Amino acid sequence: MNKIKVALLRGICQTPAYAAYEQGFFRAEGLDVEIEVAATAWLVPHKLTAGDCQFAVMPWTRVAAAEGHPFVLLAGSGYEEAAMVMRLGIAEAEVRRVAIPLRGGIKDLTARGLIRSLGWKDIDILRQPSGDGAIIAFFGQGVDAASMVEPYATMMEILGVGRVIRRTGDLWKGAPGCALTTTVAFKERAPDVVAGVVRAFVRGAAFVHQHPDQAAEMAARYIGIHSRFIRAALDKNQPNLDALRNHAAMDQILALMADLGYVEGACSGF
Repeated sequence: MNKIKVALLRGICQTPAYAAYEQGFFRAEGLDVEIEVAATAWLVPHKLTAGDCQFAVMPWTRVAAAEGHPFVLLAGSGYEEAAMVMRLGIAEAEVRRVAIPLRGGIKDLTARGLIRSLGWKDIDILRQPSGDGAIIAFFGQGVDAASMVEPYATMMEILGVGRVIRRTGDLWKGAPGCALTTTVAFKERAPDVVAGVVRAFVRGAAFVHQHPDQAAEMAARYIGIHSRFIRAALDKNQPNLDALRNHAAMDQILALMADLGYVEGACSGF
């Protein structure tokens, strides 16, 4: 058995990996996998670079921006991933304060793009150290709106706290979110292991689509909220292995990243 560690986050975008681990798809490929759920997405690139893990499901935008630390995308997972949720009882024109996580991830970029498209000017942007921080700020009524991923957006609607007003797909149709990632060096050193991980991940994605009730129960153990919220979110947002083929959407997002100063020049090869 090949021992590897996979860094994950919490969300619908991670469900293929949850399923691949819980259903034994990694083990069927001769892989002894250890799962680690990271506290926040911006910690994951360092884990890959330092060799603390060999694979991750993380925002593709962080892969593209990782200059000097060559990572490679292997398969899509997150799809039109983020949502702008506004608290109930106010109109879009009344939004004055928006919570978003640290820069660089798809939640941040979707928020920045949607803020422009919604015409929200002179608003106060509350930067939080993580997506969790943005959710807490919203739930605690410290802001009028917040950017978040599923299943949290659906959870806010079910709990009667807020409503989704727009999603990543309203800006960039077909845009990927988190994706299965490894380092270029590991891909070149252990191509058979990489192929096995991809095959298991593909089986995991198929399981989520075919057995959403079971997938929601599995995911609840990692995400930490009730499976009913996750199951409802799967009706609105599913993982998509082919999301990385949507190059037009990715190019638009990269252009925004360049405009915001997150990257310099064109990104390629990732």
